[in-house]
Amino acid sequence: MNTYSNTKTYAMTSVANAWTPSVMSAESSKASASSSSTASSSSTAAATGQQVARREFLRAFPAAGLAWGLGGLGGWTGMMAAQAAELRRRGKACILLWMQGGPSQFETWSPKPEHENGGGTKAIATSVPGIQLSENLPRLATAMRELCVIRSVASKEGSHPRATFLLHTGYLPVPTVKHPTLGALVAKELGDPNDDLPGFVRIGRNRGSDGGGLLGVEYDPFLMTDPARLPDNTALTTTESRYERRLRLLGKMDDQFAQQGARQEVADHRKLYEKAARLVTSPRMEAFDLNREPAAVRDAYGRGEFANGCLLARRLVEAGVPCVEVGLGNWDTHDGNFDRSRQLCEQMDGPAAQLIADLKQRGLLDSTLVIWMGEFGRTPRVNPRGGRDHFPRAFSVALAGGGIRGGQVIGATDPSGSDVADRPVGVSDLFRTFCHSLGLPADKENMSGIGRPIRVVDGGETIREAL
Repeated sequence: MNTYSNTKTYAMTSVANAWTPSVMSAESSKASASSSSTASSSSTAAATGQQVARREFLRAFPAAGLAWGLGGLGGWTGMMAAQAAELRRRGKACILLWMQGGPSQFETWSPKPEHENGGGTKAIATSVPGIQLSENLPRLATAMRELCVIRSVASKEGSHPRATFLLHTGYLPVPTVKHPTLGALVAKELGDPNDDLPGFVRIGRNRGSDGGGLLGVEYDPFLMTDPARLPDNTALTTTESRYERRLRLLGKMDDQFAQQGARQEVADHRKLYEKAARLVTSPRMEAFDLNREPAAVRDAYGRGEFANGCLLARRLVEAGVPCVEVGLGNWDTHDGNFDRSRQLCEQMDGPAAQLIADLKQRGLLDSTLVIWMGEFGRTPRVNPRGGRDHFPRAFSVALAGGGIRGGQVIGATDPSGSDVADRPVGVSDLFRTFCHSLGLPADKENMSGIGRPIRVVDGGETIREAL
């Protein structure tokens, strides 16, 4: 188990593994009742990202009503300005397509057909004249006008756990600080803590040790292994009155435990159970149900696990979830690189292209940043087993939506693919660019548990050409 798969995180990371009626906090029953009474109006607002119900607005800005009453027109103007800021904040979202294991850049975004290091992988034309991608990405090649491919990303980390942490948080792991993942940062800055739905959902069989970190357990990801199934235990197994009695009983048990010196543990658990209770009783749970999609839409994405994850990501973003991560692995092709990369691309290419097209058709692409990346690339030289090994010195990342300027390639490697030859991009540069696209405060400092201020992004520069 990783450091986030413990008793403090199970309720937030997965209701399926977390929730039982006998272990819910008493306070969550009030949250659940409040959520149920306002769900129909808040569902529309969250789904469109274009409007905020008056009740929700006044709850988010408790001083707004008073200012309006006391300040006349000036107060009303201030309230509307605050509402506009809230609307902009809610309108942003991020979808991370995480390629676990480290995909080969030669077999995806940066083919080298003219060099022996290319390994025989051919290049094909895209919808943008002069730009070519691997033959393994025919659907994404047609979506090139929406894509910005960065071929010159470099880091120094060739270890899976450390590189995975780095590409998720922007920091290397250290024992004294638990850095939050990008999804947790997005959930904190763009999410609504009173929303029924999680702020950060991770879909797939990803391995990793990143979550809310110093931001708190409430920003850990809600885990879904199988996107085709509704989260388990999200329907009441007893009557509502008995459910509420169990919540009250748990509250009393929590109070006793807290009095014995476990106040922080109880506080953490209550945060998670309150969130889980709201989710269990919320009609907005339908956002997780892929069966509500027309067959034609499901066929357009495909019927595989990654395809289902991409479709669920679109549904969740449309419902107001600010960050969704969809994983596909294992790209760790130390042997049989060419066949395995081709098979993985067959699973990934169509769904990723359809996700971008679907977001655009629904008017969500401009406000949704789509990131495609893994922890590093693969070696230029093919090893004796027909595989490629870990190679962080030069690899590729692709972006779309969220104000990213598509139809371009940034950076390049030398003819052999061994070194960055033009426009080197570091991990901090990537995170600065993510923050710029999403409107996150890159220089904001969050306080660690030992009283040390930690910036959202340490160093780096925004990739201006990408915007």
